Amino acid sequence: MEFSQSLGRSLATTCLVLVVSLSSAVAQSAKEFEPAEGQQGKDVIWVPTSQALVNKMLEVAQVTSEDYVVDLGSGDGRTVISAAKRGATALGVEYNPDMVALSQRTAAKEGVSDKATFAKADLFESDFAQATVVTMFLLSELNLRLRPKILDMKPGTRVVSNTFDMGDWTPEETIHANVGCRRYCTGYYWVVPAKVEGTWRLPQGELTLQQKYQMISGTLKSGKVTALVKGKLSGDRITFTAGAMEYTGRVNGNTIEGSSKPVVKESNWQATRAAK
Repeated sequence: MEFSQSLGRSLATTCLVLVVSLSSAVAQSAKEFEPAEGQQGKDVIWVPTSQALVNKMLEVAQVTSEDYVVDLGSGDGRTVISAAKRGATALGVEYNPDMVALSQRTAAKEGVSDKATFAKADLFESDFAQATVVTMFLLSELNLRLRPKILDMKPGTRVVSNTFDMGDWTPEETIHANVGCRRYCTGYYWVVPAKVEGTWRLPQGELTLQQKYQMISGTLKSGKVTALVKGKLSGDRITFTAGAMEYTGRVNGNTIEGSSKPVVKESNWQATRAAK
């Protein structure tokens, strides 16, 4: 009888230890993931963008409810969630599944799960061609890998990067978060330009353009007169001077339509891209 009671007490103690151990393991596994600044990611270490700069980045891109924002390497999701709070539909592309889950929980707490979504994916293998705004906090060499893909996006797409540039693609604007930010407080803003390099036919002559990102140069020939062209693109909007004339217009594929303004009188103009 004593042996039986002793065995029973031993089994009960063992079961209690197992229950406590299991409860501790369950509690530990249920603990929510918390990111640590500097933790290693697939392409970069994780450093959060200050909320002050997030706000500046979305402001310079003029994000509204009409936009589809894609954040490449979305981390804890704050840029995506902030865009959603402005009414935009926003997607975060993030390789770390714990970060994705954290972002989803935060979006739910902030009440924007219907606008802010997150995908566990490699940003270099992701299709973000439909975005109207692209945001990122990567390294310059990673930005350069993405640059050809970005330049193939729809003209007028806005791009904002925290701290790191796009090489010799000069930004349209540089922004600073002077209040509420300790480091990594600078952002760069670009607008994807239309592709206009080549020869264009006008009723009055021939327009030949060279293009380097948003900057254009070339010549406008009319009869025996050749004028040098110098101008700029902002998305699908083109502006250039040729001699005493100033031309503004909108690029639509293989046509440009707009107006020209000499010293005394404004008139309309149209150009058609010449076949190669």
